[in-house]
Amino acid sequence: MKVALIYNENEIDPNDVINVFGMTTKEHYSKKAVEKVAQALEKGGHTVKVVEGDIHLADELREFMPKVVAGDTPGMVFNMAYGIQGQNRYTHVPAMMEMLGIPYIGSGPAGHAIVQDKVMTKIVLQKNNIPTPGFWVFRTPDDKHDDLIFPVIVKPKLESTSMGMEVVDNWDDLRAAVKVQIEKFQQDILVEQFISGREFAVGVLGNSPNVDILPIVEINLDNPDQIQTISDKKKKGGVDKTCPAKLSKEKTEEMRQMCINAFSSLGLNDYSRVDFRMDKDENLYILELNSMASLGQGGSLFYAAKTAGYTYESLINKILDVAVIRYFGSSVPHHETETDLTQPLRVVSRTYLRGHLQSLKESLRDFVNLNTHVYNLEHVNQLGGLLSKRLKHLGFEEQIHRELDVGDFHYFTNHSESQNDVLIISHLDTHYGPDDLISYYENNDQIIGSGIAESKGGLVVMLGALHALRFAKKLRKIKCAVLLTTDDSLGGRYSKRLVNEYSKKSKYVIGLKSGSKDGGIITTCYGRSDYQIRFTATSSQSESDIHGIIPVLAKKLHALEKLSKNEEDYKLRTTSVIAKGSHGHTPNYATLSLTCSYQTAKLGEILDTKIQTIMKKREEGSKKLDVAINKIQTRPPVLEEPSDTKFYEMVEDLAKKHDVKIKKHCQIVSSDISNVPSELPALDGFGPLGHNYRSPKEYILHDSILERAALLASVLYKCSEK
Repeated sequence: MKVALIYNENEIDPNDVINVFGMTTKEHYSKKAVEKVAQALEKGGHTVKVVEGDIHLADELREFMPKVVAGDTPGMVFNMAYGIQGQNRYTHVPAMMEMLGIPYIGSGPAGHAIVQDKVMTKIVLQKNNIPTPGFWVFRTPDDKHDDLIFPVIVKPKLESTSMGMEVVDNWDDLRAAVKVQIEKFQQDILVEQFISGREFAVGVLGNSPNVDILPIVEINLDNPDQIQTISDKKKKGGVDKTCPAKLSKEKTEEMRQMCINAFSSLGLNDYSRVDFRMDKDENLYILELNSMASLGQGGSLFYAAKTAGYTYESLINKILDVAVIRYFGSSVPHHETETDLTQPLRVVSRTYLRGHLQSLKESLRDFVNLNTHVYNLEHVNQLGGLLSKRLKHLGFEEQIHRELDVGDFHYFTNHSESQNDVLIISHLDTHYGPDDLISYYENNDQIIGSGIAESKGGLVVMLGALHALRFAKKLRKIKCAVLLTTDDSLGGRYSKRLVNEYSKKSKYVIGLKSGSKDGGIITTCYGRSDYQIRFTATSSQSESDIHGIIPVLAKKLHALEKLSKNEEDYKLRTTSVIAKGSHGHTPNYATLSLTCSYQTAKLGEILDTKIQTIMKKREEGSKKLDVAINKIQTRPPVLEEPSDTKFYEMVEDLAKKHDVKIKKHCQIVSSDISNVPSELPALDGFGPLGHNYRSPKEYILHDSILERAALLASVLYKCSEK
């Protein structure tokens, strides 16, 4: 099942809201805690995307969540967002989910709104004859309540986690405490009869009529008048606890029934925590409920669940499961059988990758920040060296093909046999100019940087997949090879022979270009021809015309522009125009560089004829030019062959098991699979999802690193079985 895990950052980024307005929430989960829950869900076999609960939330979920109306398996939101700002912050994400039509764990907006307001909670409890301490509400420090009896506890009515609590036993201290809390929290203050005695926390799991009360936790207070403050809770390990609490069977059952009644009366769902005090006469009082009880490993909910026999992973997946049952009437659907090897591999690889996502991103940062322009041999070879170390660590042996013009090619294998199960192809060079490096940076769900979509994101996906396979003890079962070239920017001018040669030794070939934003796997690819055209004028022409050959060149460019306007299955780009004159005179020679991409070989031949005609045509009123047309490199187009279709269907089946959407994609930019023999099954686009190739805005989607690495791991393993 696809699960979007929603959380909030500790501080408001002005870009995440329209205005910073009203009270900001004081409650947040740490990133470590969020990742811990994500890992637990991954271990449960779910596909998890971590999303910040801000202004971009709807767009993020629109891209990720399945469309049930289109027949897809439903997804769920696992909400860990306490809200950003304003009142009733707990309600914000649930209300959005209801508006968007997305199922979510936890209580609905009404339940959260009542429980977050301690005064409303106590009114509902009183109306349902559930014991709770007496209370008074102060809007100003000078409010009067003639029936108030000391000692009392003072706390803001809309906050939780014991914020602002203080016990007082006289009017002067009470007014001072109320004044401080009104100024600090900007809200009404709840003054509640203080109950001296023992304190308990009770976890609730499930939904009516199947509500499970976890073993009761006692907070070990030093004396009956002690309270548990926020600073106590934040200490490592918190206040000492005992579970199960030492209570009589009668008191245990009474507390259990009070929890069930309160949970039902307040309209809560899935999980909660109920806080109690018990006086010296063993009278029980509910202090409050927490509809978003902490899922931290030091919290009372997990402490109780552990006593009940849950692991952290099973508790998190239990919470998801009870929500799924509430929505759909049955537990989480599973597509795989126990004997299907892709199920344990999928779960293990996603869990491993979730735990190592940060280190993969750090590798990606290192790769992107190397300026690997095709002729920057130092950095191209440095990137090759980094990957060599990583692959050798995974048990691969290396063969280097020295290339003095563009950087060395690297070929790796993890076996000694003559035939590979699968060959992975990628490249180290990037297309941008030598001075155009865009360094790595993150912007919401995007990671931006030079070459990040075209190659470097794919290299990190490959490393993630191979490490996950080794972690799952399956890498040695795959006869895997990796070919890294350094001339992709030049259309594979030097490497085409090696690509062809090593492909013939492989049953499957996989490319690591980025997938399109909609999940594209490249099944077809345009061909490419690069031209350098040199024009040379006679000396008499340059002497008679102040502009030399420039007017003629302008007409040629205009003719190319007209040809480009009619494009449907081809792209024609002028990449450079250089006009010069001998010895500083009027320009009498020029060089024009063109790149032509086309969908079929026949179309490439037609365009070649048209380009030749345009370039050699003598323009009216001009003298004859010498024209030299040099086609410096060519990559043939890739058409989808039956072997490719069958390979894609295998990948599509695995993608469904991963809850990852893929679709066939035609890539305009050519790639190394152009030089793979047509009869071999070859697909490209296994890198992360990305866009804006070869531009300053080139990016990949953050979470697609994990998704594509997990999918690639399953594909590589499946290739070894065929």
